[in-house]
Amino acid sequence: MLDPVILLSAVLNGLTTGAVYALIALGLTLVYGVLHIINFAHGAALMVALYAVWLLREKLGIDPYVALPFVTLGMFALGYALQRAVIERASHGKDENILLVTLGLAIVLENLALVVFKSDTHTIDTPYTLATVDIGPVMLALPKLIAFGGALAAAAVLFWIMRSTDLGRAIRAVAKEKHGAKLMGIDVERVYALSFGIGMACVGAAACFLLPTYYVNPQVGGGFVLVAFTIVVLGGMGSFVGALVGGLLIGVVESLGGLWLGDSLGQMGIFAIFIVVVLLRPQGLFGARA
Repeated sequence: MLDPVILLSAVLNGLTTGAVYALIALGLTLVYGVLHIINFAHGAALMVALYAVWLLREKLGIDPYVALPFVTLGMFALGYALQRAVIERASHGKDENILLVTLGLAIVLENLALVVFKSDTHTIDTPYTLATVDIGPVMLALPKLIAFGGALAAAAVLFWIMRSTDLGRAIRAVAKEKHGAKLMGIDVERVYALSFGIGMACVGAAACFLLPTYYVNPQVGGGFVLVAFTIVVLGGMGSFVGALVGGLLIGVVESLGGLWLGDSLGQMGIFAIFIVVVLLRPQGLFGARA
């Protein structure tokens, strides 16, 4: 039987990781909820944001947490521009075209990263990278605690935008019925671009929380986006609460799976939980029944 302290440590570490997973999944959920498509470029966008954080640290000496507003706004601008200049024009109003365009964007971004940065893996050093905090009998890495609090704060800001601002109400109106929203005077194309930009801003924030304890290379986004897709379906397609709860749940399951099965097999638990939920509740934990 495992020591309770070890078990508690695994759960707390899983929650810290799961909060970042949830933030990445929230961006994916927003894009799905409004545009009703899966953004295959989401993982590549995370890779771009991680490289941005790494470059700011290595070239300008800017701390990843100080870089948060710059990277977040930069990723928002990139997402807005991609939606307006590439996705909107190339899709011609067809969802299947959007899927192919985002897949193409992912391939282009990853190969550009290979050309510019090669296939090398990069990390950063900060004064707090190896710092720990005692929580009762458990020691947790300080960057992971900051990531946990920061990811939850970013999620709270997103919830506030969606519930309490005119932009949030416009986004919800377009997600519900875009033709009716257009008749009410809402610029649907602009809302699409803003939603895509906010989704990219979420991965920008996640990159700032990840890099103090993680790494970046051109393929790094693939693993995260696979987990994010799983969280979106697990929580319920288009459900923000589902993405948040699903991210925390997946983080804990992955951590416990790694504890019992080893790091290489730890993610088996994620997909086992996913299969069980899909079999018993196809609409997801918080999704509405069709």
